[in-house]
Amino acid sequence: MIYLFLAQGFEECEALAPLDILRRAGCDIKTVGVGSKTAVGSHNIPVVCDITEDLAATENLTGIILPGGMPGTLNLEKSDTVQRFIDYAAENDLLIGAICAAPSILGHKGLLAGKKATCFTGFEKDLAGAQVINNPCVRDGNIITAYGAGAAFPFGFALLEAIKGSDKANELKKQMRY
Repeated sequence: MIYLFLAQGFEECEALAPLDILRRAGCDIKTVGVGSKTAVGSHNIPVVCDITEDLAATENLTGIILPGGMPGTLNLEKSDTVQRFIDYAAENDLLIGAICAAPSILGHKGLLAGKKATCFTGFEKDLAGAQVINNPCVRDGNIITAYGAGAAFPFGFALLEAIKGSDKANELKKQMRY
């Protein structure tokens, strides 16, 4: 099970494009509402989440995804539940995806030290100890980062490749005419 955490003010493209890609590929993924079952994105698009954070469990967890956006990133970072799931994923070498400003959360926790990563322009200082790469999407081990809404599709496909392999990712790219 992969959890995609949605907090008030999340960036819609960064959450929904990867969600769509992963669901098309048959991945087991749920949206998790932080603070509410309905999360309203930074462009006022409401999304009714599959579950709320109080129902999230580590049983069968294979990864987590953190979309950016403001104040979505700040709301994710101040959630005890999100922090607990980041810690669990890191301790168990599970997939961790973060896009736009959200890699800053990982940087603040020291999870990017010695790793390659990217983020939205201006957040580089928050990627404590990372080798910042100016690419749309960067994978280093189990951590995948991307630099903004325009990288939502490469981010989604990188997540899919990490979960189901490059053949499945390339097959879906072809089906979607990407």
